[in-house]
Amino acid sequence: MFQRNAQVAAMLLFAVFLGACGGSREDFIGPRVKDTCDASWPVCSRVAGCILGTESYAEGRFPGRGQFIVQVPEAATVKVRFYLEDVTSSGEETVVLFHEEGCRARTRQAADGRAVLDTMEKFGEFTREADLTGVGDHLIEFESDMQARYIVKVDVLPLRNR
Repeated sequence: MFQRNAQVAAMLLFAVFLGACGGSREDFIGPRVKDTCDASWPVCSRVAGCILGTESYAEGRFPGRGQFIVQVPEAATVKVRFYLEDVTSSGEETVVLFHEEGCRARTRQAADGRAVLDTMEKFGEFTREADLTGVGDHLIEFESDMQARYIVKVDVLPLRNR
């Protein structure tokens, strides 16, 4: 019982810490514009609500899942970056799936809940990335059982620039 209470207290302290970091939310967003992700874009025999790029971001709430499209003009590293707010539970796992164009292949990146919060605390964000070689529209899916609000954005870095 004491250990459980200590975990809850630590989570609440972390949530207060995140809320007290003045300007870090704004620093994370930068000049990007919010996409409400309420459109219908076809990808991989499915429909995604938005196309995120280097000029946009989206918001949501965990637990839950989300998806968006990222357009890749050439082989690139795609970085999906999350900023977390109002964290009340770390959950068990957070997963990001990177699909090649046409969903011909996928890369799964997962982290346990505590690791996500540790990364957020240390770097101010949680990031997962994958190299995608196909040109065109790529479906990105993510899911977490943590309890928090999130902001998600994506960066596309051409592999030739390494």
